[in-house]
Amino acid sequence: MRQARAIVRQRKRRGVRVRNRLKRDATRPRLCVFRSGKHCYAQVIDDRQGRTLVAVSTLDKQFKEQARSGGNKAAAVLVGKTIAERAIQAGVKEVVFDRREYKYHGRVAALAQAARQAGLVF
Repeated sequence: MRQARAIVRQRKRRGVRVRNRLKRDATRPRLCVFRSGKHCYAQVIDDRQGRTLVAVSTLDKQFKEQARSGGNKAAAVLVGKTIAERAIQAGVKEVVFDRREYKYHGRVAALAQAARQAGLVF
């Protein structure tokens, strides 16, 4: 029980630290990532206007045809490529990567690398 509380506390502290760092660089839109056990979501948000410019998730119809599961690295790579393509079409080439409280590892890192390879600049 103590260990679970410590992990939750550590995750919250990490999230606050990441958000504070992003607030300093509010000149660019942010690429926000959320992952659950079954799916992966990404969106490009303009904090100045307070609106979402582009959003992609593994719940979209095109992903159901391409990926078996929405909660693995292959699905995260597809989301990363798609979010980069849609963001570039919307006129966004530079973003700030908001990984929230997640460590830059596994699906989060795979999504970020795929977005970089598809043309987004972090």
